[in-house]
Amino acid sequence: MSKKHSNISVFVPHIGCPNKCSFCNQRHITGTFKAPTVRDVAIAVKNAQTNPNYDSKNTEIAYFGGSFTAINRTYMLRLLRVAYRFVKNGTVSGIRISTRPDAIDDEILTLLKQYGVTAIELGAQSLNDRVLKKNNRGHSVSDVINASSKIKEYGFELGLQIMTGLYGDTENSVIKTAEKVIEIKPDTVRIYPTIVLKDTDLAALYADKIYKPQTLDSAVTLASRLYKMFVDAGISVIRLGLHSVEKDAFIAGPWHPAFSELCQSQLMLNDVLSKLTDKGNYIIYVGKSDVSKMTGQKRSNLIYLESKGFNCKVKQDENLSHLQVRIEREV
Repeated sequence: MSKKHSNISVFVPHIGCPNKCSFCNQRHITGTFKAPTVRDVAIAVKNAQTNPNYDSKNTEIAYFGGSFTAINRTYMLRLLRVAYRFVKNGTVSGIRISTRPDAIDDEILTLLKQYGVTAIELGAQSLNDRVLKKNNRGHSVSDVINASSKIKEYGFELGLQIMTGLYGDTENSVIKTAEKVIEIKPDTVRIYPTIVLKDTDLAALYADKIYKPQTLDSAVTLASRLYKMFVDAGISVIRLGLHSVEKDAFIAGPWHPAFSELCQSQLMLNDVLSKLTDKGNYIIYVGKSDVSKMTGQKRSNLIYLESKGFNCKVKQDENLSHLQVRIEREV
């Protein structure tokens, strides 16, 4: 069984973006107000190594939070050099960055290759030009497609980040975005529901009742559907929901600290419902780490199943893989 991949995350705040997206206030998402120094990166690596489960072969330094390839070139090179030092001495396996689709070209990709970058994640957010324009993204769908093609051509792992519930977006257009993402064939995807944060354009639109955020239930249902689409297409979903949001910055939207678990719980419930036909008593077997997901928060999944005439118990089966279920009728 392969060990789990992990990142040493270094957040580069909003210093590389040429425009302010409607939803964006990176400081309140990352909690980072100052640009990291070379020393900060070295300290982050040193701290990560104190974890008894630290595995250098499955750990990358990850520059997240801003548009890495759009920041000041001298500063970007300093960050790359310090990270590459840890790649060369075997402390980490590579470097992961996130950036804008319109901040990718041959010169940048050649430079990133030179300094040991292994994965590039693009903040695509939507593959609908109308939605991108409404949210002041400053790039087009064709920028995403072209940048993705170049990244793959240079041999990098490609990741795409998309959002649900954007201003002007609909469930139908989000599904179409997912279908276009599948056509691009990235290695990984992150799915984020749109959150209203203070000091953003979206906050003003919300205050004027022009923008209405998703409910938590609708965000979970849609994200679960996207998750299944991507996994069925062989694309790894490496994140569902934001890592954290400053409490004082949150205004509205489907924020939940266990958003990913809620989505996976929904997926397991859907799977069970598709397999049950006759009412009665059942035992649902799941992997060790999935018992709480199958049970649901406050036993919500079991309560729902019971309302449909299925009285179920959840038990462990260590031979089952992640999110897999096996059902037996209880005599």
